[in-house]
Amino acid sequence: MTLPNLRYQSTFAFLLTAAFATALPGIAQFPGQQQQPKHYAWSETSLSPDARADLVIKELTLDEKISLLHGNGGFGPGGGPTESNGGAGWSNAIPRVGIPAIQMADSAYGVTRGAASGRYSTALPNNLAAASAWDPQAAFEYGALIGRELREEGYSMSLGGGVNLTREPRNGRTFEYQGEDPLLAGTLAGNFVKGVQSEHVIGDLKHYAINDQESGRNAVNANIDKRSMRESDLRAFEIALKISDAGAFMCSYNRVNGDYACENSYLLTDVLKNDFHFPGFVVSDWGGTHSAAKASHAGLDQEQPGKNFFADALKKAVDDGEVSQAEIDDHVHRILRTIFSTGLFDHPVVKQVPDVEGGYALAQSLEEKSIVLLKNSHNILPLETASLHSVVLIGGHADVGVITGGGSAQVDAPGGSVVPPPPPAAPGGNPMANFARRQVWLPSSPLRALAAKLPSSKVSYSSGDDLAAASAAAKAADVAIVFVYQHESEGMDLKTLDLSDDQNKLVEALAAANPRTIVVLETGSPATMAWIDHVAGVVEAWYPGIRGAEALANVLAG
Repeated sequence: MTLPNLRYQSTFAFLLTAAFATALPGIAQFPGQQQQPKHYAWSETSLSPDARADLVIKELTLDEKISLLHGNGGFGPGGGPTESNGGAGWSNAIPRVGIPAIQMADSAYGVTRGAASGRYSTALPNNLAAASAWDPQAAFEYGALIGRELREEGYSMSLGGGVNLTREPRNGRTFEYQGEDPLLAGTLAGNFVKGVQSEHVIGDLKHYAINDQESGRNAVNANIDKRSMRESDLRAFEIALKISDAGAFMCSYNRVNGDYACENSYLLTDVLKNDFHFPGFVVSDWGGTHSAAKASHAGLDQEQPGKNFFADALKKAVDDGEVSQAEIDDHVHRILRTIFSTGLFDHPVVKQVPDVEGGYALAQSLEEKSIVLLKNSHNILPLETASLHSVVLIGGHADVGVITGGGSAQVDAPGGSVVPPPPPAAPGGNPMANFARRQVWLPSSPLRALAAKLPSSKVSYSSGDDLAAASAAAKAADVAIVFVYQHESEGMDLKTLDLSDDQNKLVEALAAANPRTIVVLETGSPATMAWIDHVAGVVEAWYPGIRGAEALANVLAG
C-alpha cells in the first residue's frame, strides 16, 4: 500500500504492532529450544565457552556432531521440532543436550523476507551509505537494531557483516559493503557485528575473501599475491574481527589463487584460524561448498544451505579414515563455542513485537548522517526557505518513495513496493536474472516530506517522462530538484557507472531550463556525472531507507 503521509505511516506502525500482539498471545517458543532449559554441566556460566563446548562434545554421537556441520535448507519451513524459521538457512538443534538450532537470516541493512510471514523489519540506509558517516558508534547502533529485530523475528544468526573492499566499482553488491579503504571498512563492519552480537545473536563477517564481482562469481579466480591480500582485503577482515569478536566468517564463492575460497587452506587455516586466532566457525556461502574432505581439511566448519558434502559424504570420509575424528571435533567445537560465547544458549530467542517507531527513528538519524553533499554552487543548499516560493521535484518516483538495493539483502517494504516492479527478464528464464531485476521502493515520499518542511512554498512534482513538460515545470520554479537512481543487486554487475540515458538527458534538459537545479542521487555505488558542471547542487542520498525522504528533507531544508 502507499502511505500517503507521515501520520498514516505512524498509524500503520500502530496497527502492525497490534497485529503482532494479536498473533502472539503468549511467548513464542524458539524452534528446538525448551522454554525452561534443563540444567546441564555446560549450563554453568562461570565456565569458559571453550570448556562448555568441550563438555557437550563428550556427550555427542558422531551422527549428532555431523548434524551440526550442515544446513537443512532455507527460505521455507522444514520439518519436525526444529523446523526452519523461514530464513536463508538453519542448522538443527540437539534437544537431548539442550543445544538450540541456529536460525539464519540475511540482514545486511535490515532483516529480509519478513513480508511473507507478516513480519516487519526496518529498512536502514544501505551499508555504503552508513559508511559515509565515518561513525563507529552509529555502525554499532545499526548492527544492534538488526540484532534486536532478528531476535524479535525468531532468528539467532545474522548473515550481514560485508567487508569486501571496492576493487570493481560496478560490482552489484558494492552497496552492501563499506568502501575501498581497509581501515574504514574493517572498523565499521567490526562495530556493526559487535552491535549485532550485543543482542545475543551470532554475527558473521563476509564474503571471505577477494569477492569483488557478481558476474561469474562461482567460477572467477582471483590471482593475487599474499602481501597484497594481507595489506588490503585481509587487513580489513582482521580489523573487523578484532573489534567484533565475530562468531562466524562466511567464505565466498570465488576461487583465490586456484582454490575455491571455501576449501582454501591459506585463507581459512593459515590466515584466519592461525594468524588471526579466530575461535569461531566458518560457514560456506550458499552453495559455495565443493568437497567434503578437502574443504574440511582446509578449515570449512559448516556447509549451507543443504547437505551435499558435509553430511553423508563427510561421515563416509570419517569412516574411511580420510577425515579424523579430531578434525570433526574441531568443527563442532567452534560452532558450540560460538553458541555459548554469543549468549545464545543462555538467552534463548523468543519472538516479540518489534519497536517499529524506534526503527523508523534510527533509520532517519542514520540517513541524516550519511547523505553526502557533492556540489553546492553559490550556497544553493540549504534551501532559503523564507524566500522560496516554488520548488518542483522531478523524476525518480519522488512523489511516492525511495529505492532500495536488491538481492538477498532486499528488505521488504511495509505494504509492498510503492512502484510496480519491472516485468521478468523472460517468462521461465534465468531465476537469478529475475531475482536481480526485482526492484523495491519504500513508502517514504520526498514530495510529501519536503512539502511539510516548506509550508510557505508551492512544492509540486513532475514524473520527467515528458521532457518538454518537465523542462517547463523546472523553468517556472524557483528551484528544481531532480531525482535520479541506479538499481543494484546481488546476481548482476552494473554494465557501466553511467546512469541511464534518459535520466542523463533529463538532468541536462532541466539544468538548461533552470540554473538553480539540484540533483539527488539514489545509488549504491559511484555514478558518473557528465552534467555536473551544469547544475547548481548534487546530493548523494544512497539507498536511504524507510525514512529516507524525511531525512533528505531535513538536510535540504537545513
